[in-house]
Amino acid sequence: QVQLQESGPGLVKPSQTLSLTCTVSGGSITTNYYYWSWIRQAPGKKRELVAAITRAGNSAIYGDSVKGRFTISRDNDNNMLNLQMMNLNVNDTAVYICNAVGTSNFWGQGTQVTVSS
Repeated sequence: QVQLQESGPGLVKPSQTLSLTCTVSGGSITTNYYYWSWIRQAPGKKRELVAAITRAGNSAIYGDSVKGRFTISRDNDNNMLNLQMMNLNVNDTAVYICNAVGTSNFWGQGTQVTVSS
């Protein structure tokens, strides 16, 4: 069974850059069984797709609110999923959750990202 664990700093100021990492265990991030994504949920709001990367790892999609600022990538050697977030603003404050999507879905516990001056 796939297990996902997010990590990354929690508090940043507007316009700063932050990187999140999702460590994958119980399976390989290069498997064709899943594609990988980052989801976020802000207080009082619905869950929102941040970014997703294809099974082949050669293409990605992004939510409209993060296009041009966020980059999703895979670290195949270390079995990790990364999310680099640039030019953060207060609307990016949320719990960020790593997700493996396939015939079964697996979720990390999430990591809080707070953007505040």
